[in-house]
Amino acid sequence: MGCNNKISPLTIQGLTVAYNNKPAIWELDYEAPVGGLVAVLGPNGAGKSTMIKSILGLVPKLNGEIRVFGQRYNKRRGNIAYVPQRSSVDWDFPISAGEVVAMGLYRKIGWARRVREIHRETALHYLSRVKMRELADRQIGQLSGGQQQRVFLARALAQEANLYLMDEPFSGVDATTEQTIIDVMREVTANGATVICVHHDLHTVSNYFNYALILNIRAIASGTIDEVLTKQNLEAAYGEGLANAKTTFEMKPPTNDE
Repeated sequence: MGCNNKISPLTIQGLTVAYNNKPAIWELDYEAPVGGLVAVLGPNGAGKSTMIKSILGLVPKLNGEIRVFGQRYNKRRGNIAYVPQRSSVDWDFPISAGEVVAMGLYRKIGWARRVREIHRETALHYLSRVKMRELADRQIGQLSGGQQQRVFLARALAQEANLYLMDEPFSGVDATTEQTIIDVMREVTANGATVICVHHDLHTVSNYFNYALILNIRAIASGTIDEVLTKQNLEAAYGEGLANAKTTFEMKPPTNDE
C-alpha cells in the first residue's frame, strides 16, 4: 500500500475534543506500534469512540495533530479501514450484504462507476472469509447482530488497508462472530497491518491483544499488555473498586514504588 514500515501508523499529539464545552478527550498523546493489535480501554465516557472518530475526521478537534503514516488523514484515507459501532448504522437501508462489502472496493472501482461482476465476485470472496457468502443477497436489516458485524468486517477486509479502526466490534455478538473477528485481526496484523480496537471486556483483553491504550479523558497508560494492565493503571482509569473485582486476567503490580 506504499506505507513505510518504519513510520508509526498513527501518531496523536495534544488531541483535545469537547462536546458542549465538556472535554471528551484532553491533550492526548499517542503513537501506535507498527503491526500492533491494540486495545483501547477505559470506562464509559472515557473518549474511546471519540478518539476513533477524531482520527477519521468525523468529530472536530479543538486542538492537536493527528497523523496517519506521517500524513494527514485525507492524504492516507485509502490506507484506513473502519468498522463502526453497530448502533451507528442504519440497518433499514435497502442494501444487501454483498453490496455493503462492495462499498469497500470503491477505491478500486472508482466513485460513481458501476459495480461489475468481477467486483461482485471479489465481495463474495471477502464474505467467504467471514463465513457469510451464503447470505450475500440478504438485506442487512434481516441479519443477526453477529452477522451484521461480520459483513462490516468483510467490507473492511476488502479495503486491504494498513490501519484498521474498530469501534467495539465484539459488543453483543455470538461466539462464531467473536472468533471470526479475532482470526481476522490476527491475520491482518500478521501481514503487517495495525489494528486499533475499542474494547470493553477486561477479561479477554490479554488473550486478544498485545498492546493497549487506557483512556479516561486523558491517556492513563500505553504500551504492551504487560506494561499497561497493572493494578495502578486500571484503578486510575476505573476507580479503586476494580481491585476487588473478579477478573480472569492477572493484574501486574506497579512498575514503580509509590
